[in-house]
Amino acid sequence: MDKSNLHRDFISDFSNNEAILRSEHGRNDCLLIKPANQWIDEAKNRPIPNMLFSEFWYENELCILFADTNLGKSVLAVQIADSISRGVAIPNFKLETNPKKVLYLDFELSDKQLEKRCSVNYEEHYKFHSNFYRAELNSDFELPETAKTTEEYLCQSLTQYIDSYNIEVIIVDNLTYLNNDNEKAKDALVLMKFLNKLTKDSNISILVLCHTPKRYDSKPISNNDVSGSKMLMNFCDSSFAIGRSIKHHNLRYIKQIKQRNTEHMYHSENVIVCEIAQDYNFLQFRFIEFGSESEHLNGDKSIDLEERDAYMVNLIEQCKSNVEIGKILGISEGTVRKRRKKLDM
Repeated sequence: MDKSNLHRDFISDFSNNEAILRSEHGRNDCLLIKPANQWIDEAKNRPIPNMLFSEFWYENELCILFADTNLGKSVLAVQIADSISRGVAIPNFKLETNPKKVLYLDFELSDKQLEKRCSVNYEEHYKFHSNFYRAELNSDFELPETAKTTEEYLCQSLTQYIDSYNIEVIIVDNLTYLNNDNEKAKDALVLMKFLNKLTKDSNISILVLCHTPKRYDSKPISNNDVSGSKMLMNFCDSSFAIGRSIKHHNLRYIKQIKQRNTEHMYHSENVIVCEIAQDYNFLQFRFIEFGSESEHLNGDKSIDLEERDAYMVNLIEQCKSNVEIGKILGISEGTVRKRRKKLDM
C-alpha cells in the first residue's frame, strides 16, 4: 500500500474515533475537554471560596487537621464548628461566611466527655447554635447485608444525611476511626477519593482530623508527620497542624502545611501561638501571638533509639527511600539500611 492510502486510512480511522467520542461525550467520559477560556468563563459564574478558618480552610475544600494525641485537635475542631454554625469568627481568626449548618461526626468523645468540656463542673452548660449537629455511631446499628463494613456504609449514607439536614460543612473526628487501615496507601486512597468527590459533587466543605505517629519534638512539623501522608496529602486541598510548645504545657502552635486557595502564610517563621483555656464553660484555643516554630521546639537534638525507630517505621510505611529517610532523620543511608535489617523491614 502506498503512502497516500496509508494517510487516507489514518484520517478515516481518526475521524471515526472522533465521531465515537463526540457521540459519547457527556456519557461517563474519562476526560472533560474544553478550551481553556471556556473553563475560565464557567468558573467566573461560581462564587469565590470564602474562608472558614482563616487561610487554613476555605469553602468546598477537603482539609486535613493533624496533630499528636492530646494536643487539642477535637477542642479546636469543635470551636471551628461552633464558629461556622454561628457565622461568628473566632477572635483573631477570619470567617467570611454567613452561618452554615455543620455536621460533626464525633468518633472520639462520648457525650459525657463533650459535656465536661462545655460546662462548669457539669452545670451551667454552653449553648450551641441550632445549626450545629453532632453525630456518633449508633451502638444498636446492624450492618445491612449489602455493605461490607460499617465505614463503607457510613460513607455511602453521608449524602442522604447531607440532604436530610441541609448540611454544608462536615467535620470528621477522626480518620483513624473511619478506617482502621488508613495508613495503607490503598485504603487511604479510596477514603480520600470519596471525601474529595463529596466536596466537588455536593459543594460540601470537609475537615478531617488525623493523628500523627510518634515524631521528633525537636523537628519542625511537615507533611511527613501524617499517618499515610503520601496519599492523604495528594487528595486534600489544604492541611494544617497543631504543634506542642516546650514553653508551657498549655501552649500550642498552628502551622499551615498545604494550601491551594492562598499563599503560604503560616509557615515555620509565622506560626499562630495559642493557649488552651476553659473560658467559663467552653474549652477553646485562645490566640496569643504570631511566632517562629523554632521557639517552641525541643532544642535537645539527642534522640533515643526507640524514638528514632518509631519515626523510621512511619517513613518506611510511606515508601520513603533509604536516602530520603536518612535526610529526614539526619543520619547516613548506610545507617538507615543497617537499622532496617535490625527492624526486619
